Amino acid sequence: MCEIGIVGAGPYGLSLGAHLHSERANFRIFGVPMQSWTSRMAMGMHLKSEGFASTLYDRAGEFSFSSYCRANDIPYADTGLPVSLKDFSEYGLEFQRRYVPVIEPKQAARIKRHQAGFEIQFDDGEVGVFRRVVLAVGITHFAYLPPQMAGLPETVLSHSSAHHDMSRFKGKAVAVVGGGSSATDCAAALVAAGAQVRVLTRGPRLKFHAPPKAGSRSLIESMRWPLTSIGSGWKNVFCTQMPLAFHALPQKVRHEVTRRHLGPVSCWFTRDIVEQHTEVMTSTEVRGVATRGQRAILTLRQNGQDSSLEVDHVIAATGYRVNLDRLGFLDPGLRAQIRSSENTPVLSRFFESSVPGLYLVGVASANSFGPLVRFACGAEFTAGRLANHLLQKARPASQPTILSGHVPARTTEQSAAAGDAY
Repeated sequence: MCEIGIVGAGPYGLSLGAHLHSERANFRIFGVPMQSWTSRMAMGMHLKSEGFASTLYDRAGEFSFSSYCRANDIPYADTGLPVSLKDFSEYGLEFQRRYVPVIEPKQAARIKRHQAGFEIQFDDGEVGVFRRVVLAVGITHFAYLPPQMAGLPETVLSHSSAHHDMSRFKGKAVAVVGGGSSATDCAAALVAAGAQVRVLTRGPRLKFHAPPKAGSRSLIESMRWPLTSIGSGWKNVFCTQMPLAFHALPQKVRHEVTRRHLGPVSCWFTRDIVEQHTEVMTSTEVRGVATRGQRAILTLRQNGQDSSLEVDHVIAATGYRVNLDRLGFLDPGLRAQIRSSENTPVLSRFFESSVPGLYLVGVASANSFGPLVRFACGAEFTAGRLANHLLQKARPASQPTILSGHVPARTTEQSAAAGDAY
């Protein structure tokens, strides 16, 4: 019997794992470290978050992104200097090596109830029993395709999360559908790869954050628009400083705030690339997509006029929508027992679902704790609070119960020596 199983090895899973590892807790953590960041985001892009908000969280707060940059001579500023995806991903991997050395790069194939807690079947054939399970699965499972864009082969239409290296689109005509940062990041990466890019958005224009002003902010500016890890303004102060107060709001209010606050606004540093090197089609609705040979035909409605557009590929930068039904590894019986609202989990003040011992963190917890936990910086609040809760409930450590095919967990260094891929 293992006390705690963490499924997922992104910023939330690693931060929680670091807290538990430092306390010698009886836990295991599963997943390829930083996988979404290293394989499902456009190569060459930069993070939307500022430097001070782009950090993973160990128990003692010793290893911030800023300290990593200083040690490796990487240019860094708390604000105003974009954080590259490459630097943040490499920082996350170094964080894992230091603070979560025992990690198993396997995937959960099925999770179901067990008399002692939960049984997890893994893709390598192992079956293990855990008293409690934390789902830190990130956003990948929740990639959203509008109904009118669903059902087409991936050769002509794909979600933005399916791409890291855009070089395959060199010389190709690509339509990017969306009006937020996913769309502009994707478009900028396509331009760099040599594609011919059109951006299609329903809005009257693309919105971009203003570039940071030179010099320090005035006292008046700081008072009117206080800076937080998710942006400026007093609403963001509430969201970042009082997630438990957010949790206490009526469910309808929480859902509305999470849905509407921090809408589709793109990073200032992509503006010139997108406006100067792509064709932006505003007030454009995609009514449908079909195939013609190896190409895609989009049926459009723009400013009240119907038209069509033929391209080599369509990338849907249409965001993510949490839906528990998308977690295919959950046993249907277990899924049916999880209380939900609009297909998102209803969670306690300690991230626990209606199934005792099953916890969900990250974007899946946003309707309970607010916009903060949609971002990596929300891992600080989450890891600290949930780790304390789990440690208080933990029983004395014991050897994991192995039902079949278990290979004991190895450190990253041991796995690398054995040729395991991380």
